[in-house]
Amino acid sequence: MKASDLQDELTSLLHEAQANQADIVAFRRSLHEEPELSLEEGETAAKVASELRMLGLEPTVGVGGHGLAVDIQFGEDGPTIALRADMDALPIQEETDLPFASKKLGRMHACGHDGHTAMLLGAAKLLVNCRVPLRGRIRLLFQAAEEINAGAKAMIDDGALAGVDEIYGLHNLPTLAHGKTATRQGALMGSVDRIEIELTGKGGHGAIPDQSIDPIVAASAIVMGLQTAVSREISPFEPAVVTIGSFQAGEANNVIPHRAALTGTVRTFAKTTQLGMEERLTRIIHSIAEAYRCEAKVRYIEQTPVLINHDDALQHVESVINLMLLPENRVEAKPTMAGEDFSLYLERIPGCFFWLGSGPEEDAEHAYGLHHPKFTVHEECLPTGAALLAGIAISRLADLKI
Repeated sequence: MKASDLQDELTSLLHEAQANQADIVAFRRSLHEEPELSLEEGETAAKVASELRMLGLEPTVGVGGHGLAVDIQFGEDGPTIALRADMDALPIQEETDLPFASKKLGRMHACGHDGHTAMLLGAAKLLVNCRVPLRGRIRLLFQAAEEINAGAKAMIDDGALAGVDEIYGLHNLPTLAHGKTATRQGALMGSVDRIEIELTGKGGHGAIPDQSIDPIVAASAIVMGLQTAVSREISPFEPAVVTIGSFQAGEANNVIPHRAALTGTVRTFAKTTQLGMEERLTRIIHSIAEAYRCEAKVRYIEQTPVLINHDDALQHVESVINLMLLPENRVEAKPTMAGEDFSLYLERIPGCFFWLGSGPEEDAEHAYGLHHPKFTVHEECLPTGAALLAGIAISRLADLKI
């Protein structure tokens, strides 16, 4: 294939996706109205499977829980390129007042996974209508349970990556204007670990503290003490975050409780830093608990590694963006401690993950961010994402370096 032919095909993909915008938007809105939490995405998966079957495809359902996988074969044997979208929503009460706002109390697509699913479905339509000669196959992965960092592992365990040579994915970014993209070499997103702490003291009357062992005081000291793991044990050139997000103890104002329970998240930006966090935090917790005469139990759960893009795959994505959207619409992404279980795929095979702008054209940096109850997607980004996903895969199978 000539480079000019590929350029024409990528341009036509974008135009075709824009022509299909109404369908992509309608599907996204149908998912937005009926959000499903992680591990509960049965109806979402059924809707996706139905749309895929209408395109003449036969998806495998129940991959990694409620996930789906489907292959699109092109010509003779060649590489297998995977494209992934996530499908789950969050336990957040929506406050957007949109006409298609969530109908489910306390549940909302506040991270835009409804948009990701609609984009990959839009890409599927472009791929089945592809007119250029290709070698190999494209595997579409619709993943459940990304928000709890469980879906990618489950998909992998069910063979979603079997035979796959490369994988690509994107995430919308409301603080970046639609029509823009952001890429980054190497580490893009932080690792994600979970820590659970249970402290046992000796309950008693709040007015007679000397006859009790107060787990609240011990837990408070632990919350503060954990920050020294970052400030005094890790180089300032190695980013890390330790956040205690829940603290539960007691029910009455005049009672010293017997137990306290805390949970938190630990983020790092290098594998070596991540590997040392369990020992550091566990040591600090037990030492402080002992000083306050409490017994501590610690459960440290490694969830996802640092998300690190592979150079060759990144260069390919950037080349496709440059051809489809022009170089001025691609910026360098800032590193973030937010996590993504797409990193588990990249730990096993080459690939690339990038940001797709989903914010307003003006003052996007002040838009409501991911996981906010007023978060929304500017739907002009949906056909752009669909075309980019399809274009990345097609150009990888076109037997031509761009």
